[in-house]
Amino acid sequence: MASSVQNSRISSPGYCACCRTCNMWCWKGFKWLPVSFIVSIITWSYYAYVIQLCIFTIQSTVQQWIYLVLYHILLIMFVWSYWKTIFAEIEPIPEKYKLPEAELEKMLSAESEDSQRTILENFAKDLPIVTRTMSGSIRYCNRCVLVKPDRAHHCSICARCVLKMDHHCPWVNNCVCFHNYKFFMLFLGYALLYCLFVMATCLPYFIRLWKGDFGTATSSGRYHIIFAFFVSLMFAISLGSLFGYHCYLVVNNRTTLDMLINNRRLNTHGGSFIRIMLKNLVHEAFRAPMFRGGADKNGFSIGAFKNFKEVFGNSPNLWLVPVFTSVEMARETERWRLCPRKGRTVPQIV
Repeated sequence: MASSVQNSRISSPGYCACCRTCNMWCWKGFKWLPVSFIVSIITWSYYAYVIQLCIFTIQSTVQQWIYLVLYHILLIMFVWSYWKTIFAEIEPIPEKYKLPEAELEKMLSAESEDSQRTILENFAKDLPIVTRTMSGSIRYCNRCVLVKPDRAHHCSICARCVLKMDHHCPWVNNCVCFHNYKFFMLFLGYALLYCLFVMATCLPYFIRLWKGDFGTATSSGRYHIIFAFFVSLMFAISLGSLFGYHCYLVVNNRTTLDMLINNRRLNTHGGSFIRIMLKNLVHEAFRAPMFRGGADKNGFSIGAFKNFKEVFGNSPNLWLVPVFTSVEMARETERWRLCPRKGRTVPQIV
């Protein structure tokens, strides 16, 4: 621990200001490429479905209106949720978790890891935290110079600690965490419904076009309809598995730990990267949080319905609307400590 704390004060090799600025903007632009890809797919699907299918191919006016109304409802909810997931304000860790300058100097001048651990224990004794590291010490981030709240992790891409971090998603160019997890779940759900709707309504015309019955469809239009069916099918399969996985996490009050978090602790040599990634996928994605009483994979679970309300809030009228209604993590931890499930060892903060 001593070396890690000291490393937080060591500056990296310097570059000229022009190179740093250029690298920064190139990196920012690169991170928006997956989002740009999704936006382009949505834009093309709008043209293929509304223009080529509903206007140029479907002849029944009633059917056109029904399809267009349902399509735009799903599209609005889908895009709204996606927008909120991307641009949700990720609030910083509260100041009370940050190590004061005086305590930091004590940490840097400490002669042993036990001394540093004692300093952190004394500083965190009044903080509402119950989780520990595998060795039983306080979870500390030497980059942000703060004691980590429960379920908080440092995101190397965003260069900050994030509350109840699930993972950093390149498709939204943001961390999926406490502040936008509800939006992310709604984004997955509405995206899945959007793809299923497009696929189901395109299927009859896809079959007709595949058999050569082009009807009123133009030469370019029939290819747009065929591609719209295949693209929606492909995304529906991937979104269905991802949405089901996160539904499982919600009802069990768990998070997906970043698989790369612990790669720094493993000896990764050439040819073993895939093996390490698979090992992390199996073992680290459901790594049990560590408490004073030991590891407990259900340590934060308070029942399926209450776990659901931790993410979606207490108002059923707002469950399907992308507005922030999640329950604060401090309330979650405090309620878990005061109302533990039967048979659970309750770690006490001393």
